[in-house]
Amino acid sequence: MVETFVQSTDDVVRFLKDQHNLIKDMFEEVFSASSDDARRTAFTELRQLLAVHETAEEMVIHPRVRREVDGGDIIVDARLKEEHDAKEQLSALESMDVGSKEFLDALRLFQGAVLDHAAREESEEFDKLVREVDADDLKRMLAAVHAAEAMAPTRPHPGVESAKLNFVVGPFAAMLDRARDAIDAVLR
Repeated sequence: MVETFVQSTDDVVRFLKDQHNLIKDMFEEVFSASSDDARRTAFTELRQLLAVHETAEEMVIHPRVRREVDGGDIIVDARLKEEHDAKEQLSALESMDVGSKEFLDALRLFQGAVLDHAAREESEEFDKLVREVDADDLKRMLAAVHAAEAMAPTRPHPGVESAKLNFVVGPFAAMLDRARDAIDAVLR
């Protein structure tokens, strides 16, 4: 499993923005890999981080934005649609040959969508959340994000984008994903 923790911080927004930067860097690692095996490993780590990161946002950040930010429902609904589309794209990428031009082309399109999504989260959710939530709440939210990431699935599950579905389906999907990841690692 990829290490999801970035620089030590007490601020959930700083933590998630740092993860966005890590995701950006990980895309470049996939593109610059020197072999198919290296590309597969880099892609697996990227996929795992994207899966746990989005699950944590769906379980912790989005519900809070709905409650605390004016127009929060509209903002979150748009982000959830993007996350659903991204999970479908990521699922399709998983089934492709990482050495193929088709994979690289699809990954480049996916990268653009993910980075655009992250920018919208930062400006439409994170920045507004910081204005509405005090530092102690941001610290508690970071602890909740860490807990959500620890139990999150490591593969995309399109259709599981709400906090409620993540609580119901997430632990079972995470168990299966992590078992599958362990088996895949042994078979490589």
